[in-house]
Amino acid sequence: MQIIVIGGGVVGMTTAYELNRRGHQVTVLERYGVAGNETSKGNAAQRSYGVVYPWADPSMVLKAIPWLFKKDGPLKMRVPPSIETLRFMFATLRYARSPGLFGLNKRAMLRLGIHSRKRFLALEQELDLSFDGDHQGLLHLASTPEALESYRQTQQLLDELGIASRLLTPEQVREAEPGMTGNGPLYGALSYDTDGTGDCHLFSRELAGACETRGVSVCYNTETLHLVADGQRINGVAVRNKDGKAKTLETDAVVICAGCWSDQLTRPLGLKLPIYPVKGYSFTVPLADPDRAPVSTVHDDNYKVVSTRLGDRLRASGFVELADFNRDIPEARLATIRRSVESRFPGCADLKAVETWTGFRPMTPDGPAIIGRGPRENLFLNTGHGTFGWTLSAGSADVIAQLIDGEEPSVCLDAFRPGRFAE
Repeated sequence: MQIIVIGGGVVGMTTAYELNRRGHQVTVLERYGVAGNETSKGNAAQRSYGVVYPWADPSMVLKAIPWLFKKDGPLKMRVPPSIETLRFMFATLRYARSPGLFGLNKRAMLRLGIHSRKRFLALEQELDLSFDGDHQGLLHLASTPEALESYRQTQQLLDELGIASRLLTPEQVREAEPGMTGNGPLYGALSYDTDGTGDCHLFSRELAGACETRGVSVCYNTETLHLVADGQRINGVAVRNKDGKAKTLETDAVVICAGCWSDQLTRPLGLKLPIYPVKGYSFTVPLADPDRAPVSTVHDDNYKVVSTRLGDRLRASGFVELADFNRDIPEARLATIRRSVESRFPGCADLKAVETWTGFRPMTPDGPAIIGRGPRENLFLNTGHGTFGWTLSAGSADVIAQLIDGEEPSVCLDAFRPGRFAE
């Protein structure tokens, strides 16, 4: 089949690769001049297969309000909030209060994470990609005894699903991360032994090049205007190139991987996607002393900041901010991320000479991504992955390709069904 993939981020490019590998003729439509230039560009760089969890977490509801007023709190909201922000918050609260839903969704996301890890390992064997990628694990630090106790409960679920993990003492944490010499509080950690790292932006660009070598057409600087459809099928995609010329591309099927902008394409067809642009921040800096830097990924629960080793660079990221599509980068956000790094890995880098980033994670109010068939027989959705797009991209690309080819997906997609928000 001739298939159009809308969106050239990491989800779109992995989808294109899987479809091409199965023999389809694939065209990717990307509005930027390179792949992975939006949400994929400066994310936390962690492929956290064992960490994935739904946004609508009942345990977080009571913590949310104090976090909003705490100077270094991980949750921020633009004041006054927009109607879209309030609608998203109330929808999240409704899903968080739905009995048993969080547990079901978490298990579904973890199963997809397990599958995604398998597909990443296979993909990295199939292709020679340079993106500072590795699989040396992830540490969730415990800054309080209560945090460590909660990790014991988390580990029970990980054991149930066969995800390798260990509870570490403070001494074992420092053995695993010898550069962690800071004075931040430490009572231990939960080690996700098989989780990975990698520069998502570099990966997306490298994969785009590999796809093009294999015959995929990647149309850069191309804006998708709308889908051309009748009552049963998508017949084409209306686009506009960088010269302002509009045309319609014919296709046998379409996969929407457009993140926060996916709803603009499905709403005219009768499907509303409540995807909200949850804002995050990061900075990337060259290492000054590699021996003082993280070995892999370390999540500092004291500041809710993630620090990741990317070759000779450090990526540090944090915050969940509800500010619609505001792209400002307040110095206060960067200062908090710096404090976290300095409290754990002092002297690893010059934290004043940083490359800053902010971007929008396409979050659904319940948490799971939107993966499945859309409101037309040849329309498919692979979008709304929130903070876990990098982590789940390889797995979700594989299952959507299976669905398109009429196969039984390797992972049950009930929790990810596109029409669930109207039920």
